[in-house]
Amino acid sequence: MRIYRQYSLPMRHFLPIWILFLLMACGSAAEMAPAETQDPLPGNNTTPMPNPLDVVTYQGTVRGAWADDARQTRVFLGLPYARPPLDELRWQPPQAPHSWTEPRLATHAGAACWQAVNSEAFVWSRGEFPRSEDCLYLNVWSDHEASNQAVMVWFHGGAHTVGMAHEPIFDGAELAKLGVVVVTVNYRLGPFGFLAHPALAQKSSHNSAGNYGLLDKIAALNWVRDNIAQFGGDPRNVTIFGQSAGSQSVCSLMVSPLARGLFHKAIGQSAACVNPLPAPDADGMRRGERLIAELGGNGTLEAMRAATPQQILDASERSGWATQSRIVVDGWVIPAAPDALYASAQQAKVPLLLGSLANEGHMLLPLKEDLTQAELEADAIRLIGADLASALLQQYQDQAAQSPGLAQREIRTDLFMAYGMRRWAGYQAAIQQPTYLYFLDHPTPAFRLYWPENADLGLPDGPRSAGAYHSGDLAYVFGNTHKVGLDWRQDDHDLAALITRYWTNFAKHANPNGEGLPEWQPYNTTDHHTLLLRPAAHTVAGVRRAVLDLWDQRFTGP
Repeated sequence: MRIYRQYSLPMRHFLPIWILFLLMACGSAAEMAPAETQDPLPGNNTTPMPNPLDVVTYQGTVRGAWADDARQTRVFLGLPYARPPLDELRWQPPQAPHSWTEPRLATHAGAACWQAVNSEAFVWSRGEFPRSEDCLYLNVWSDHEASNQAVMVWFHGGAHTVGMAHEPIFDGAELAKLGVVVVTVNYRLGPFGFLAHPALAQKSSHNSAGNYGLLDKIAALNWVRDNIAQFGGDPRNVTIFGQSAGSQSVCSLMVSPLARGLFHKAIGQSAACVNPLPAPDADGMRRGERLIAELGGNGTLEAMRAATPQQILDASERSGWATQSRIVVDGWVIPAAPDALYASAQQAKVPLLLGSLANEGHMLLPLKEDLTQAELEADAIRLIGADLASALLQQYQDQAAQSPGLAQREIRTDLFMAYGMRRWAGYQAAIQQPTYLYFLDHPTPAFRLYWPENADLGLPDGPRSAGAYHSGDLAYVFGNTHKVGLDWRQDDHDLAALITRYWTNFAKHANPNGEGLPEWQPYNTTDHHTLLLRPAAHTVAGVRRAVLDLWDQRFTGP
Protein backbone atom coordinates (compact mmCIF):
# COMPACT_ATOMS: atom_id res chain seq x y z
CA MET A 1 0.00 0.00 0.00
CA ARG A 2 1.44 3.37 -0.99
CA ILE A 3 0.21 6.48 0.71
CA TYR A 4 0.85 8.55 -2.42
CA ARG A 5 -0.53 7.28 -5.67
CA GLN A 6 1.42 10.03 -7.44
CA TYR A 7 4.57 8.19 -6.41
CA SER A 8 3.63 4.90 -7.99
CA LEU A 9 5.71 5.21 -11.17
CA PRO A 10 9.46 4.60 -11.15
CA MET A 11 11.52 7.76 -11.10
CA ARG A 12 13.12 7.05 -14.46
CA HIS A 13 9.87 8.11 -16.15
CA PHE A 14 10.12 11.58 -14.68
CA LEU A 15 13.81 12.41 -14.44
CA PRO A 16 14.27 13.37 -18.10
CA ILE A 17 11.37 15.82 -17.80
CA TRP A 18 12.80 17.43 -14.70
CA ILE A 19 16.31 17.64 -16.11
CA LEU A 20 14.99 19.28 -19.28
CA PHE A 21 12.96 21.71 -17.20
CA LEU A 22 15.97 22.48 -15.04
CA LEU A 23 18.03 23.36 -18.11
CA MET A 24 15.26 25.62 -19.43
CA ALA A 25 14.84 27.35 -16.06
CA CYS A 26 18.48 27.79 -15.11
CA GLY A 27 18.39 31.54 -15.67
CA SER A 28 15.54 32.21 -13.28
CA ALA A 29 16.94 29.68 -10.83
CA ALA A 30 20.13 31.67 -10.51
CA GLU A 31 18.10 34.68 -9.39
CA MET A 32 16.55 32.69 -6.55
CA ALA A 33 19.70 31.21 -5.02
CA PRO A 34 23.36 31.59 -5.97
CA ALA A 35 24.62 28.37 -7.52
CA GLU A 36 28.03 27.06 -6.59
CA THR A 37 29.85 25.54 -9.56
CA GLN A 38 33.31 24.23 -10.20
CA ASP A 39 35.72 25.88 -12.61
CA PRO A 40 35.49 24.80 -16.28
CA LEU A 41 37.64 21.85 -17.27
CA PRO A 42 40.96 22.71 -18.96
CA GLY A 43 40.93 23.00 -22.74
CA ASN A 44 38.18 24.19 -25.03
CA ASN A 45 35.32 22.79 -22.92
CA THR A 46 33.83 25.77 -21.06
CA THR A 47 30.74 23.95 -19.68
CA PRO A 48 30.75 24.17 -15.86
CA MET A 49 30.44 20.98 -13.86
CA PRO A 50 27.00 20.33 -12.30
CA ASN A 51 26.48 21.88 -8.89
CA PRO A 52 26.89 19.04 -6.34
CA LEU A 53 24.48 20.87 -4.05
CA ASP A 54 21.60 20.66 -6.53
CA VAL A 55 19.43 17.54 -6.54
CA VAL A 56 16.36 16.89 -8.70
CA THR A 57 13.47 15.33 -6.76
CA TYR A 58 9.96 14.40 -7.81
CA GLN A 59 8.70 17.80 -6.69
CA GLY A 60 11.51 19.90 -8.14
CA THR A 61 15.14 20.82 -7.66
CA VAL A 62 16.49 21.35 -4.15
CA ARG A 63 19.69 23.18 -3.30
CA GLY A 64 21.47 22.14 -0.12
CA ALA A 65 24.64 23.19 1.69
CA TRP A 66 27.95 21.71 2.72
CA ALA A 67 27.86 20.00 6.11
CA ASP A 68 31.62 20.07 6.63
CA ASP A 69 34.60 22.27 5.87
CA ALA A 70 36.03 19.61 3.55
CA ARG A 71 33.00 20.07 1.26
CA GLN A 72 32.48 16.34 1.08
CA THR A 73 29.21 15.86 2.96
CA ARG A 74 26.05 17.66 1.90
CA VAL A 75 22.98 18.48 3.97
CA PHE A 76 19.49 19.21 2.67
CA LEU A 77 17.15 20.60 5.31
CA GLY A 78 13.42 21.12 5.32
CA LEU A 79 12.41 18.95 2.36
CA PRO A 80 8.61 18.59 2.26
CA TYR A 81 7.44 15.00 2.01
CA ALA A 82 3.73 15.80 2.39
CA ARG A 83 1.41 18.79 2.21
CA PRO A 84 0.97 20.87 5.35
CA PRO A 85 -1.73 19.06 7.39
CA LEU A 86 -3.76 22.21 7.94
CA ASP A 87 -7.50 22.97 7.97
CA GLU A 88 -9.35 20.07 6.31
CA LEU A 89 -6.09 18.05 6.23
CA ARG A 90 -5.83 18.04 10.03
CA TRP A 91 -6.42 14.43 11.14
CA GLN A 92 -6.15 13.13 7.59
CA PRO A 93 -3.59 10.74 6.10
CA PRO A 94 -0.71 12.76 4.61
CA GLN A 95 -1.21 14.02 1.07
CA ALA A 96 1.43 14.20 -1.67
CA PRO A 97 3.48 17.43 -1.46
CA HIS A 98 3.15 20.24 -3.95
CA SER A 99 5.77 20.70 -6.67
CA TRP A 100 7.80 23.81 -7.45
CA THR A 101 9.50 25.21 -10.52
CA GLU A 102 12.44 27.24 -9.18
CA PRO A 103 15.25 25.53 -7.25
CA ARG A 104 14.20 25.36 -3.61
CA LEU A 105 16.73 26.35 -0.96
CA ALA A 106 17.16 23.47 1.47
CA THR A 107 19.37 25.19 4.01
CA HIS A 108 16.91 25.67 6.89
CA ALA A 109 14.93 23.03 8.73
CA GLY A 110 11.17 23.17 8.87
CA ALA A 111 9.34 24.03 12.07
CA ALA A 112 8.84 21.50 14.83
CA CYS A 113 5.43 19.88 14.88
CA TRP A 114 3.00 21.44 17.34
CA GLN A 115 3.74 20.33 20.90
CA ALA A 116 3.92 21.59 24.44
CA VAL A 117 6.99 23.51 25.57
CA ASN A 118 8.94 21.71 28.30
CA SER A 119 11.58 23.88 29.91
CA GLU A 120 12.13 21.70 33.00
CA ALA A 121 12.16 18.04 31.98
CA PHE A 122 15.59 16.73 33.01
CA VAL A 123 17.75 15.93 29.95
CA TRP A 124 14.72 16.28 27.66
CA SER A 125 14.18 20.00 28.35
CA ARG A 126 13.96 22.13 25.23
CA GLY A 127 13.02 25.69 26.15
CA GLU A 128 11.17 27.84 23.62
CA PHE A 129 11.23 27.04 19.88
CA PRO A 130 9.06 27.60 16.79
CA ARG A 131 6.13 25.19 16.42
CA SER A 132 3.65 24.72 13.62
CA GLU A 133 1.15 22.26 12.22
CA ASP A 134 2.99 22.85 8.93
CA CYS A 135 5.82 20.51 9.89
CA LEU A 136 6.01 17.51 7.57
CA TYR A 137 9.61 17.95 6.49
CA LEU A 138 12.68 15.74 6.45
CA ASN A 139 16.44 16.26 6.24
CA VAL A 140 19.11 14.41 4.26
CA TRP A 141 22.88 14.06 4.70
CA SER A 142 25.00 12.41 2.02
CA ASP A 143 28.46 12.39 0.48
CA HIS A 144 28.44 14.37 -2.76
CA GLU A 145 30.01 11.37 -4.53
CA ALA A 146 27.66 8.81 -2.96
CA SER A 147 26.08 6.17 -5.16
CA ASN A 148 23.86 3.27 -4.09
CA GLN A 149 24.76 3.72 -0.43
CA ALA A 150 22.73 2.20 2.38
CA VAL A 151 20.06 4.55 3.71
CA MET A 152 19.27 5.14 7.40
CA VAL A 153 15.94 6.81 8.21
CA TRP A 154 15.66 8.20 11.77
CA PHE A 155 12.49 8.60 13.82
CA HIS A 156 13.04 10.72 16.94
CA GLY A 157 11.66 9.98 20.39
CA GLY A 158 9.59 12.03 22.78
CA ALA A 159 6.60 9.88 23.82
CA HIS A 160 4.95 10.72 20.49
CA THR A 161 4.08 14.07 22.06
CA VAL A 162 7.28 16.14 21.75
CA GLY A 163 10.51 16.26 19.74
CA MET A 164 11.86 17.19 16.34
CA ALA A 165 14.17 15.69 13.74
CA HIS A 166 16.45 18.69 13.29
CA GLU A 167 17.95 18.76 16.78
CA PRO A 168 21.74 19.29 16.70
CA ILE A 169 22.23 15.92 18.41
CA PHE A 170 20.64 14.26 15.34
CA ASP A 171 23.03 15.89 12.87
CA GLY A 172 23.69 13.09 10.39
CA ALA A 173 27.03 14.28 9.01
CA GLU A 174 29.22 11.91 11.04
CA LEU A 175 27.17 8.86 10.04
CA ALA A 176 27.22 9.99 6.41
CA LYS A 177 31.02 10.07 6.53
CA LEU A 178 30.89 6.32 7.22
CA GLY A 179 29.25 5.63 3.88
CA VAL A 180 25.49 5.88 4.45
CA VAL A 181 22.80 8.37 3.48
CA VAL A 182 20.97 9.67 6.58
CA VAL A 183 17.37 10.92 6.68
CA THR A 184 15.68 12.40 9.75
CA VAL A 185 11.91 12.88 9.78
CA ASN A 186 9.46 15.22 11.53
CA TYR A 187 6.04 13.68 12.09
CA ARG A 188 2.80 14.83 13.71
CA LEU A 189 2.76 14.54 17.49
CA GLY A 190 0.31 14.29 20.35
CA PRO A 191 -3.39 14.61 19.50
CA PHE A 192 -2.49 16.10 16.09
CA GLY A 193 -0.75 12.86 15.17
CA PHE A 194 -2.61 10.22 17.14
CA LEU A 195 -6.14 11.34 18.11
CA ALA A 196 -8.74 8.64 17.53
CA HIS A 197 -12.40 9.69 17.53
CA PRO A 198 -15.61 8.25 16.03
CA ALA A 199 -16.13 11.36 13.89
CA LEU A 200 -12.74 10.79 12.27
CA ALA A 201 -13.38 7.09 11.69
CA GLN A 202 -16.75 7.83 10.05
CA LYS A 203 -15.04 10.05 7.47
CA SER A 204 -12.34 7.48 6.75
CA SER A 205 -12.70 5.10 3.83
CA HIS A 206 -10.98 2.53 6.07
CA ASN A 207 -13.11 3.27 9.16
CA SER A 208 -9.81 4.19 10.79
CA ALA A 209 -8.85 6.96 13.18
CA GLY A 210 -5.54 7.81 14.83
CA ASN A 211 -1.97 6.83 13.88
CA TYR A 212 -1.54 9.85 11.59
CA GLY A 213 2.00 10.17 12.93
CA LEU A 214 2.70 6.62 11.75
CA LEU A 215 1.17 7.42 8.37
CA ASP A 216 3.54 10.39 8.19
CA LYS A 217 6.48 8.04 8.66
CA ILE A 218 5.13 5.77 5.93
CA ALA A 219 4.77 8.78 3.63
CA ALA A 220 8.38 9.73 4.39
CA LEU A 221 9.47 6.20 3.48
CA ASN A 222 7.56 6.51 0.21
CA TRP A 223 9.46 9.75 -0.42
CA VAL A 224 12.74 7.96 0.34
CA ARG A 225 11.87 5.12 -2.04
CA ASP A 226 11.20 7.54 -4.90
CA ASN A 227 13.85 10.21 -4.32
CA ILE A 228 16.78 8.91 -2.33
CA ALA A 229 18.70 7.57 -5.34
CA GLN A 230 19.18 11.19 -6.44
CA PHE A 231 21.02 11.82 -3.15
CA GLY A 232 23.25 8.77 -3.63
CA GLY A 233 21.17 6.33 -1.63
CA ASP A 234 19.95 2.84 -2.52
CA PRO A 235 16.14 2.61 -2.14
CA ARG A 236 16.53 -1.18 -1.99
CA ASN A 237 18.66 -0.96 1.18
CA VAL A 238 16.80 1.17 3.72
CA THR A 239 17.17 0.81 7.49
CA ILE A 240 14.67 2.50 9.80
CA PHE A 241 15.98 3.35 13.24
CA GLY A 242 14.60 5.22 16.22
CA GLN A 243 14.77 5.69 19.96
CA SER A 244 12.02 5.63 22.60
CA ALA A 245 8.80 6.61 20.78
CA GLY A 246 10.81 6.36 17.56
CA SER A 247 11.71 2.78 18.46
CA GLN A 248 8.07 2.00 19.24
CA SER A 249 7.31 3.36 15.78
CA VAL A 250 9.91 1.05 14.24
CA CYS A 251 8.36 -1.88 16.11
CA SER A 252 4.86 -0.86 14.96
CA LEU A 253 5.84 -0.28 11.33
CA MET A 254 7.14 -3.84 11.26
CA VAL A 255 3.55 -5.06 11.70
CA SER A 256 1.89 -2.45 9.48
CA PRO A 257 0.90 -3.78 6.05
CA LEU A 258 1.14 -0.21 4.72
CA ALA A 259 4.89 -0.11 5.41
CA ARG A 260 5.72 -3.51 3.95
CA GLY A 261 8.59 -3.37 1.46
CA LEU A 262 9.52 0.23 2.28
CA PHE A 263 12.44 -0.77 4.54
CA HIS A 264 14.79 -3.73 4.67
CA LYS A 265 16.35 -3.60 8.15
CA ALA A 266 15.35 -2.11 11.48
CA ILE A 267 17.06 -0.75 14.60
CA GLY A 268 15.14 -0.19 17.84
CA GLN A 269 16.58 1.72 20.79
CA SER A 270 14.90 1.69 24.19
CA ALA A 271 11.24 0.86 23.54
CA ALA A 272 9.23 -1.92 21.94
CA CYS A 273 5.56 -2.42 21.05
CA VAL A 274 5.15 -6.03 22.21
CA ASN A 275 3.64 -5.44 25.64
CA PRO A 276 1.71 -8.64 26.42
CA LEU A 277 -0.42 -7.01 29.13
CA PRO A 278 -4.02 -6.14 28.20
CA ALA A 279 -4.39 -2.64 26.77
CA PRO A 280 -7.56 -0.82 27.83
CA ASP A 281 -9.00 1.47 25.16
CA ALA A 282 -6.70 -0.09 22.54
CA ASP A 283 -8.36 1.86 19.72
CA GLY A 284 -8.10 5.15 21.62
CA MET A 285 -11.73 6.11 21.01
CA ARG A 286 -12.73 6.64 24.64
CA ARG A 287 -9.76 8.90 25.28
CA GLY A 288 -10.47 10.76 22.06
CA GLU A 289 -14.07 11.37 23.06
CA ARG A 290 -12.97 12.70 26.45
CA LEU A 291 -10.50 15.07 24.79
CA ILE A 292 -13.11 16.44 22.39
CA ALA A 293 -15.60 16.81 25.23
CA GLU A 294 -13.01 18.93 27.07
CA LEU A 295 -12.48 20.94 23.91
CA GLY A 296 -16.10 22.01 23.94
CA GLY A 297 -18.21 22.95 20.95
CA ASN A 298 -20.65 20.58 19.32
CA GLY A 299 -18.15 17.74 18.77
CA THR A 300 -18.45 17.84 14.98
CA LEU A 301 -15.44 17.34 12.76
CA GLU A 302 -15.76 20.95 11.57
CA ALA A 303 -15.65 22.24 15.14
CA MET A 304 -12.67 20.00 15.94
CA ARG A 305 -10.73 21.39 13.00
CA ALA A 306 -11.67 24.96 13.86
CA ALA A 307 -9.98 24.71 17.28
CA THR A 308 -6.58 26.30 17.71
CA PRO A 309 -3.56 24.07 18.35
CA GLN A 310 -3.20 25.38 21.89
CA GLN A 311 -6.87 24.70 22.64
CA ILE A 312 -6.34 21.10 21.53
CA LEU A 313 -3.21 20.73 23.68
CA ASP A 314 -5.02 22.18 26.68
CA ALA A 315 -7.94 19.77 26.20
CA SER A 316 -5.48 16.89 25.90
CA GLU A 317 -3.88 17.86 29.19
CA ARG A 318 -7.20 18.25 31.02
CA SER A 319 -8.57 14.94 29.74
CA GLY A 320 -5.45 12.87 30.42
CA TRP A 321 -5.42 11.78 26.78
CA ALA A 322 -1.68 10.99 26.67
CA THR A 323 -1.61 8.72 29.71
CA GLN A 324 -2.07 5.65 27.49
CA SER A 325 -0.43 4.56 24.24
CA ARG A 326 -0.59 7.15 21.50
CA ILE A 327 -0.27 4.43 18.84
CA VAL A 328 -3.62 2.68 18.62
CA VAL A 329 -5.05 -0.45 17.04
CA ASP A 330 -7.07 1.18 14.26
CA GLY A 331 -7.59 -1.86 12.01
CA TRP A 332 -5.83 -0.31 9.01
CA VAL A 333 -2.39 1.05 9.87
CA ILE A 334 -2.14 -1.37 12.82
CA PRO A 335 -4.54 -4.27 12.10
CA ALA A 336 -4.42 -5.89 15.56
CA ALA A 337 -2.49 -5.79 18.82
CA PRO A 338 1.22 -5.74 17.85
CA ASP A 339 2.19 -8.47 20.32
CA ALA A 340 -0.41 -10.79 18.79
CA LEU A 341 0.83 -10.00 15.28
CA TYR A 342 4.43 -10.76 16.28
CA ALA A 343 3.35 -13.94 18.06
CA SER A 344 1.71 -15.16 14.84
CA ALA A 345 4.80 -14.23 12.76
CA GLN A 346 3.03 -11.49 10.81
CA GLN A 347 5.81 -8.94 11.22
CA ALA A 348 8.22 -7.84 8.48
CA LYS A 349 10.86 -10.44 7.72
CA VAL A 350 13.84 -8.13 8.15
CA PRO A 351 17.08 -8.19 10.17
CA LEU A 352 16.79 -6.41 13.53
CA LEU A 353 19.28 -4.73 15.88
CA LEU A 354 17.90 -3.54 19.21
CA GLY A 355 18.58 -2.93 22.87
CA SER A 356 18.23 -0.77 25.96
CA LEU A 357 20.21 0.98 28.69
CA ALA A 358 20.91 0.05 32.30
CA ASN A 359 19.10 2.96 33.99
CA GLU A 360 16.20 3.68 31.65
CA GLY A 361 13.69 4.43 34.39
CA HIS A 362 15.71 7.20 36.04
CA MET A 363 13.62 10.40 35.80
CA LEU A 364 11.53 8.75 33.08
CA LEU A 365 9.10 6.61 35.06
CA PRO A 366 7.35 7.92 38.19
CA LEU A 367 8.92 7.27 41.59
CA LYS A 368 6.27 6.89 44.32
CA GLU A 369 8.27 7.78 47.38
CA ASP A 370 5.36 7.13 49.75
CA LEU A 371 4.68 3.59 48.48
CA THR A 372 4.47 1.02 51.27
CA GLN A 373 5.91 -2.50 51.26
CA ALA A 374 2.41 -3.94 51.26
CA GLU A 375 1.49 -1.86 48.22
CA LEU A 376 4.66 -3.00 46.45
CA GLU A 377 3.77 -6.64 47.08
CA ALA A 378 0.21 -6.14 45.85
CA ASP A 379 1.52 -4.43 42.70
CA ALA A 380 3.91 -7.32 42.05
CA ILE A 381 1.02 -9.80 42.31
CA ARG A 382 -1.04 -7.74 39.84
CA LEU A 383 1.83 -7.69 37.36
CA ILE A 384 3.30 -11.18 37.51
CA GLY A 385 0.82 -13.26 39.48
CA ALA A 386 0.83 -14.70 43.00
CA ASP A 387 2.98 -17.72 42.08
CA LEU A 388 5.91 -15.61 40.85
CA ALA A 389 5.57 -12.42 42.91
CA SER A 390 7.87 -13.53 45.74
CA ALA A 391 10.60 -14.62 43.33
CA LEU A 392 10.30 -11.30 41.52
CA LEU A 393 10.51 -9.21 44.67
CA GLN A 394 13.56 -11.19 45.79
CA GLN A 395 15.41 -9.87 42.74
CA TYR A 396 14.81 -6.28 43.93
CA GLN A 397 15.62 -6.64 47.64
CA ASP A 398 18.37 -4.01 47.53
CA GLN A 399 16.11 -1.43 45.89
CA ALA A 400 13.23 -2.22 48.26
CA ALA A 401 15.57 -1.71 51.22
CA GLN A 402 16.10 1.84 50.00
CA SER A 403 12.46 2.43 49.12
CA PRO A 404 9.51 0.28 48.01
CA GLY A 405 8.80 2.96 45.43
CA LEU A 406 12.28 2.56 43.97
CA ALA A 407 11.79 -1.21 43.71
CA GLN A 408 8.45 -0.68 41.96
CA ARG A 409 10.01 1.71 39.45
CA GLU A 410 12.86 -0.67 38.68
CA ILE A 411 10.46 -3.61 38.24
CA ARG A 412 8.40 -1.63 35.77
CA THR A 413 11.52 -0.36 34.01
CA ASP A 414 12.80 -3.89 33.42
CA LEU A 415 9.39 -5.07 32.26
CA PHE A 416 8.98 -2.20 29.82
CA MET A 417 12.57 -1.90 28.58
CA ALA A 418 14.88 -4.86 29.13
CA TYR A 419 12.16 -7.51 28.86
CA GLY A 420 10.30 -5.69 26.10
CA MET A 421 13.43 -5.56 23.95
CA ARG A 422 14.32 -9.20 24.64
CA ARG A 423 10.77 -10.28 23.77
CA TRP A 424 10.94 -8.31 20.49
CA ALA A 425 14.32 -9.90 19.72
CA GLY A 426 12.88 -13.34 20.41
CA TYR A 427 10.04 -12.86 17.98
CA GLN A 428 12.44 -11.87 15.20
CA ALA A 429 14.90 -14.67 15.92
CA ALA A 430 11.97 -17.12 15.80
CA ILE A 431 11.38 -16.28 12.12
CA GLN A 432 15.06 -16.89 11.35
CA GLN A 433 16.01 -13.26 10.84
CA PRO A 434 19.47 -11.99 11.90
CA THR A 435 18.89 -10.37 15.28
CA TYR A 436 21.37 -8.52 17.50
CA LEU A 437 20.60 -7.48 21.09
CA TYR A 438 22.62 -4.98 23.15
CA PHE A 439 22.62 -3.55 26.67
CA LEU A 440 24.43 -0.24 27.26
CA ASP A 441 25.63 0.13 30.84
CA HIS A 442 28.30 2.82 30.40
CA PRO A 443 27.48 5.85 32.62
CA THR A 444 26.96 8.71 30.20
CA PRO A 445 27.15 12.44 30.94
CA ALA A 446 23.70 13.90 31.55
CA PHE A 447 23.00 17.27 29.95
CA ARG A 448 20.11 19.01 28.21
CA LEU A 449 20.24 16.98 25.02
CA TYR A 450 18.16 19.38 22.97
CA TRP A 451 19.20 22.72 24.47
CA PRO A 452 22.90 23.10 23.63
CA GLU A 453 23.17 26.70 24.80
CA ASN A 454 21.83 25.66 28.22
CA ALA A 455 23.27 22.16 28.44
CA ASP A 456 24.49 21.97 32.04
CA LEU A 457 21.92 20.41 34.40
CA GLY A 458 24.01 21.15 37.47
CA LEU A 459 23.43 17.71 38.97
CA PRO A 460 24.65 17.75 42.59
CA ASP A 461 26.50 14.44 42.23
CA GLY A 462 28.03 15.28 38.87
CA PRO A 463 26.94 14.83 35.25
CA ARG A 464 27.41 11.04 35.31
CA SER A 465 25.29 10.48 38.41
CA ALA A 466 22.25 9.53 36.29
CA GLY A 467 24.00 6.37 35.05
CA ALA A 468 23.07 5.02 31.63
CA TYR A 469 19.83 6.99 31.50
CA HIS A 470 17.08 6.93 28.88
CA SER A 471 18.34 8.81 25.78
CA GLY A 472 21.94 8.70 26.97
CA ASP A 473 22.87 6.78 23.81
CA LEU A 474 21.83 9.44 21.28
CA ALA A 475 25.07 11.40 20.95
CA TYR A 476 26.99 8.11 20.60
CA VAL A 477 24.69 6.73 17.89
CA PHE A 478 25.08 9.85 15.76
CA GLY A 479 28.80 10.19 16.50
CA ASN A 480 28.23 13.68 17.88
CA THR A 481 30.11 13.54 21.18
CA HIS A 482 32.35 16.31 19.84
CA LYS A 483 29.38 18.51 18.89
CA VAL A 484 26.92 18.49 21.80
CA GLY A 485 26.91 18.06 25.55
CA LEU A 486 29.64 18.28 28.15
CA ASP A 487 32.05 16.26 30.28
CA TRP A 488 32.97 13.88 27.45
CA ARG A 489 36.07 11.72 27.95
CA GLN A 490 38.17 9.79 25.49
CA ASP A 491 36.36 6.56 26.33
CA ASP A 492 33.10 8.26 25.33
CA HIS A 493 34.50 9.20 21.95
CA ASP A 494 35.80 5.64 21.59
CA LEU A 495 32.33 4.29 22.40
CA ALA A 496 30.78 6.62 19.83
CA ALA A 497 33.21 5.35 17.19
CA LEU A 498 32.28 1.77 18.13
CA ILE A 499 28.52 2.34 18.00
CA THR A 500 28.52 4.28 14.74
CA ARG A 501 30.48 1.49 13.07
CA TYR A 502 28.17 -1.21 14.43
CA TRP A 503 25.06 0.71 13.34
CA THR A 504 26.32 1.59 9.84
CA ASN A 505 27.73 -1.90 9.26
CA PHE A 506 24.32 -3.31 10.10
CA ALA A 507 22.63 -0.85 7.74
CA LYS A 508 24.97 -1.86 4.94
CA HIS A 509 25.21 -5.61 5.43
CA ALA A 510 22.58 -6.75 7.99
CA ASN A 511 25.51 -7.61 10.28
CA PRO A 512 27.07 -5.11 12.72
CA ASN A 513 30.40 -6.90 12.85
CA GLY A 514 33.44 -5.67 11.00
CA GLU A 515 37.21 -5.56 11.04
CA GLY A 516 38.62 -4.41 14.35
CA LEU A 517 35.29 -4.57 16.20
CA PRO A 518 34.57 -6.83 19.20
CA GLU A 519 32.48 -9.75 17.98
CA TRP A 520 28.73 -9.31 18.43
CA GLN A 521 27.08 -12.72 18.42
CA PRO A 522 23.51 -12.97 17.04
CA TYR A 523 20.70 -13.33 19.54
CA ASN A 524 18.93 -16.63 20.13
CA THR A 525 16.32 -17.64 22.67
CA THR A 526 18.56 -20.23 24.30
CA ASP A 527 21.73 -18.28 25.03
CA HIS A 528 20.21 -14.79 24.85
CA HIS A 529 23.45 -13.43 23.44
CA THR A 530 23.65 -9.74 24.34
CA LEU A 531 26.41 -7.26 23.58
CA LEU A 532 27.43 -5.27 26.65
CA LEU A 533 27.81 -1.95 24.90
CA ARG A 534 30.68 -0.15 26.62
CA PRO A 535 34.13 1.03 25.50
CA ALA A 536 35.40 -2.55 26.03
CA ALA A 537 32.33 -4.20 24.47
CA HIS A 538 31.81 -7.95 24.64
CA THR A 539 29.00 -10.48 24.27
CA VAL A 540 27.48 -12.18 27.31
CA ALA A 541 24.82 -14.87 27.74
CA GLY A 542 22.04 -12.43 28.51
CA VAL A 543 21.64 -9.64 31.07
CA ARG A 544 19.32 -9.58 34.10
CA ARG A 545 18.38 -13.11 33.11
CA ALA A 546 16.86 -14.18 36.43
CA VAL A 547 14.35 -11.31 36.25
CA LEU A 548 13.64 -11.57 32.52
CA ASP A 549 13.22 -15.34 32.73
CA LEU A 550 10.52 -14.77 35.35
CA TRP A 551 8.64 -12.53 32.93
CA ASP A 552 8.96 -15.24 30.28
CA GLN A 553 7.35 -17.68 32.70
CA ARG A 554 4.56 -15.19 33.32
CA PHE A 555 3.74 -14.65 29.66
CA THR A 556 4.88 -17.79 27.83
CA GLY A 557 4.96 -20.49 30.50
CA PRO A 558 7.91 -22.47 31.94
